[in-house]
Amino acid sequence: MSQTKRRLALGLVTAGLAAGVGAAVAPALPLRAQEAEQRQSPAGDRTVTAPRTEAVADAQRLGEAVATVAESVSPAVVSIRVEAVQEQAQTPFGGNGFGLPFPFRFQLPDDGQPNVVRGGGSGVIIRSDGYVLTNNHVVQNARRIEVVLQDGRNLRGEVVGTDAATDLAVLKVEASGLPTARFARSDRARVGEWVVAIGSPFGLDYTVTTGVLSGKGRGGLGMNEIEDYLQTDASINPGNSGGPLVNLRGEVLGINTMIVGRGTGIGFAVPSDIASSVSRQLIEDGRVQRAWLGVGFQELTPELASQFGTSHRNGALISNVVPDGPGARAGVRAGDIVVSIAGEPVREGRDLLRLVLRQRVGARVPVEVLRNGNTRTLNVVLTERPGEETQEEQGGSSSSGRGQQQRHDGYGLDLRPMTSQIKQQLRYSGNGAVVVAGVANGSAAERAGLRRGDVIIEADRRAVQSTDQVAQALNDGTALLRVERGDNAFFTVLSRE
Repeated sequence: MSQTKRRLALGLVTAGLAAGVGAAVAPALPLRAQEAEQRQSPAGDRTVTAPRTEAVADAQRLGEAVATVAESVSPAVVSIRVEAVQEQAQTPFGGNGFGLPFPFRFQLPDDGQPNVVRGGGSGVIIRSDGYVLTNNHVVQNARRIEVVLQDGRNLRGEVVGTDAATDLAVLKVEASGLPTARFARSDRARVGEWVVAIGSPFGLDYTVTTGVLSGKGRGGLGMNEIEDYLQTDASINPGNSGGPLVNLRGEVLGINTMIVGRGTGIGFAVPSDIASSVSRQLIEDGRVQRAWLGVGFQELTPELASQFGTSHRNGALISNVVPDGPGARAGVRAGDIVVSIAGEPVREGRDLLRLVLRQRVGARVPVEVLRNGNTRTLNVVLTERPGEETQEEQGGSSSSGRGQQQRHDGYGLDLRPMTSQIKQQLRYSGNGAVVVAGVANGSAAERAGLRRGDVIIEADRRAVQSTDQVAQALNDGTALLRVERGDNAFFTVLSRE
């Protein structure tokens, strides 16, 4: 697996599962009764009391609910202590603002021995016979794992299986009759609902924080191969990694995985729908099988829809098709708009990922696409998703490129022909012949999402082999570009300022 995708996430929060929340608070006195009570107070009594209003009573009920969840869930939450071999020096936060793949860790003094770090994370018990779910990055490279239960027991943990693509891992401890957590249906969770996190930030076991579910279907963070995160503002920190995020029914909505900086109120969790499937397969088979369509996709924005000549606003725009992959064999093309999979609608890009992951490997699935204004159904036989280390690169013959370096001042864009030297510098193995040499700050090109080093492979749905062809497409003031960046491709609209 590449170093880029080994970057996991930093601390997160955890919370466990609970039975129901049944906290009741006595009803508040009516305002007139309060006034009467205050009038009856002895003269000179200056004791300050909180007003008994319905708003205060509601807040008390919420507080009681959170406390009940915390008390009920905590027995299923564990603290994980790890000794691991450190591959390279790490700093608290990466250059992109996201946490690095360590939980709460510190380095042992250098005594000439192998570089070992000790640290900790969190986890949640999902089976009473000793199976614990946590993050892969918590136990990665571990040579010793200890799992500490709320009752004080310290048990040796063994790795049952890991899944780097989702940053999940399952541990086993020798115990029985343990309290367990129950998974929620994360696809039914509502943005804005209250959530509770319990974990061990900075080694402070069973820390409880609250917040709301801030968002669903978050991706494109570049931290893991499969990204479909829940977002929360519940306070999470290094050491919370691997613990559950729960709703007020005490059900696990997600496994906390990473944060953006510290104190930002932006954290991410792997949804329970993914976590439950991954953990089940790791326990039963020791590995995870996933269905694979073999395409790259992006959101269908109104601007892109207009360029593709459709008023359709729902769907996922196919930006790349893996040669000889399942989608390619069924006739899926870049520029297709997927509107349904197996009869279920695709409203946004992340729906495509969710629906494919629900299918079994080998299933024959109808995929409905919109192409050139017409709808057609393609039958795709899904194969097993290859591991990153086994995926074939999209090769191609070397191209010297044609045309001259061009500066497009109206767009803030510099282009130059691809050369063998540039290919080597970019580690590019495709057939693209035009590379972005520069993007001006605040320009139309920057707003279109272009970056230095991007490779332009299409302009207005035609393959380009020279900078002149890109310039020709831009003559009318706008062009639909298809761009390769690393292993991915995407469409964008570039318009003159």
